Amino acid sequence: MSILINAVKRDVKGTGASRRARRAGNVPGVVYGGGLPAVNLSLDHKELFLQFRHEAFHASILDLVLDGKKESVLLRDYQMHPVRNTIQHIDFQRVSANEKIHVKVPFHFLHEDTAPGVKIGGGIVAHILTEAEVSCLPNDLPEFIEVDLAALEMGQSVHLSQINLPKGIEFVALAHGNDAAVAAIAKTRGGVSDDATDDAAPAAPAAE
Repeated sequence: MSILINAVKRDVKGTGASRRARRAGNVPGVVYGGGLPAVNLSLDHKELFLQFRHEAFHASILDLVLDGKKESVLLRDYQMHPVRNTIQHIDFQRVSANEKIHVKVPFHFLHEDTAPGVKIGGGIVAHILTEAEVSCLPNDLPEFIEVDLAALEMGQSVHLSQINLPKGIEFVALAHGNDAAVAAIAKTRGGVSDDATDDAAPAAPAAE
């Protein structure tokens, strides 16, 4: 899926200029890398936010259109307003088709409800990791990575080394010797709840 982002050059810099841009419904940003100078950008907030709210926007090669020219970029950073949930600033990095990139890609977990440890053992799935950093060429970058839990028993876990990756992709952590756990099936908490314990406790004698 191709994600297109329209931007114009932002000539005026500084905090005051950024505030004015936001009041006008625009998002200040920057694109850098690829052996070219950094360029300050201005993007329409409504148009950008429609793309930003999709998962693929955060782990895909994006097509940035600037002054009529298209270039491939990755989302590298952004700042959100703590109250209004609006994008305050956004950073993009240029990518080259022949150079490997490091990107965090989300996990999609399959067969959670039918895993033996859940369906038969009555356990719950614990998501230890929800994403992981991968290394690959831009054209090989997946939007997400599937983690199949179909055979997972109670007390078992799935590690990075057990996940089937598309060709040309590798986990950065594994390359450094860290075979981290991604998901596990754990027992549900047993016993009487605190509320039930409180209800069962004998009432204190009334004061004379």
